[in-house]
Amino acid sequence: MTKIFPQWVQDLALLVESVETVRPPGALPDWQPGAIVRLPYSRKLCRDGAAVCTQALMALADTAMVLACSAAWNGYRPMTSIDQTTHFLRPVNFDVIADARAVRSEYQKQVANIASEAYHLLAVRYFASLLEALPWFKNWFENQ
Repeated sequence: MTKIFPQWVQDLALLVESVETVRPPGALPDWQPGAIVRLPYSRKLCRDGAAVCTQALMALADTAMVLACSAAWNGYRPMTSIDQTTHFLRPVNFDVIADARAVRSEYQKQVANIASEAYHLLAVRYFASLLEALPWFKNWFENQ
């Protein structure tokens, strides 16, 4: 991570919990290559002393996606986000885990899905997937 990500992302102290490049035994049929990354709760990431700031959550999602794409491509390639949408359901004051999966991979195209779960008594989920959110986009994309 020190060679790919800028210092301010490294300062988030993200923990890469796993990177999956090949289907593990017993995986579900819809398994995709990806990465699981944890953002440890820290008061220095909080706004108003309580909730983790949205910038840190977006950086978590984006960083996890870079690792998921790298897993799908069997190595890192220079890349950048062109679109990122997140719906924040409630304030977060605990560790957040991003499970990022590559949905479709080609040489120059990458569409990805991030399911991010905050593990606590109540789970918080947010999804960023054009394929799931917009059926017309799925039809268009599959025909490209």
